[in-house]
Amino acid sequence: MKSKRIHAVLLLFSLNAVLFGGQQRTIKDDLDFPFVMSSPPQRIISLAPNITEILFDLDLGEKVVGVTRYCDFPEKALKKEKIGGMIDLNLEKIIALEPDLIIGFRGNPLRIIERLRGLHLPLFVLEMGTNLETLFIIIEKIGTITQKEKKAETLIESLKKRYKKTQTALRDVQHEPRVFLSIYGTGLWTCGKGSFLNDLVGKARGVNIAGNIPRKWLHYNREQLIHDNPEVIIILSKSQGEFSKVKDWIKSEAHLKGIKAVETDRVYFLDENLASRPGPRLIDALEELARILHPQFFKEER
Repeated sequence: MKSKRIHAVLLLFSLNAVLFGGQQRTIKDDLDFPFVMSSPPQRIISLAPNITEILFDLDLGEKVVGVTRYCDFPEKALKKEKIGGMIDLNLEKIIALEPDLIIGFRGNPLRIIERLRGLHLPLFVLEMGTNLETLFIIIEKIGTITQKEKKAETLIESLKKRYKKTQTALRDVQHEPRVFLSIYGTGLWTCGKGSFLNDLVGKARGVNIAGNIPRKWLHYNREQLIHDNPEVIIILSKSQGEFSKVKDWIKSEAHLKGIKAVETDRVYFLDENLASRPGPRLIDALEELARILHPQFFKEER
């Protein structure tokens, strides 16, 4: 059964090549693998939540036939067929959906990417990047491979306009507060140099206290946190309930009570889904983080 499905998918690709050969062109994905474009894709599978969000923003929701179980935005994505998680993909389900485009992300393990390539499926993989501007590149590339270039251009222009507005609002910032960004729930996990979250803090005119550590993700030493004495603690959480649990844990730790952020109660919630996904809502996260760190520059918006 599996071999028959694979054969059917490959046959579909071959027919497309014959029918649309005159319109074919080849581009390379972020892992430097060639991808042959012909007719606009009609059956798209997304392997990451941010990819799903971008596809829906490009008015391609009806073409999406499969998403991961983490793809929960927009609400319509919840109704799509689930093909597993980002690291435990169901290859049988993917093959059965007969996609003519699979968009992967570097949150997907390389072993999974290699297995998909080994099945000769139409895969295009995008890198996460290290800064906020990578978002615009990701949208542009998805617009290209789905042949939604104009729509992608409009979306990028809209996001850039909001991005520049925030940067303008922050142009007179005199003091950039030291920030500890808490991720992954209880504990002291955070982001270091090379992560797009580190760049997000910088773009909001804050200083990530772990920003000089040459690792994207790390567990911060409690003694180092006390020594660095952040002025603000940002907790990435999926809900206010989760945020309250982590905040209460931080405030209950006797050794952390002397930290300036705890003393002044500058411990804030930031929606994990906004900030941790390099999708269109990353600009929402930037705007919210900027307001948290520098509320005096956004009073008129309240």
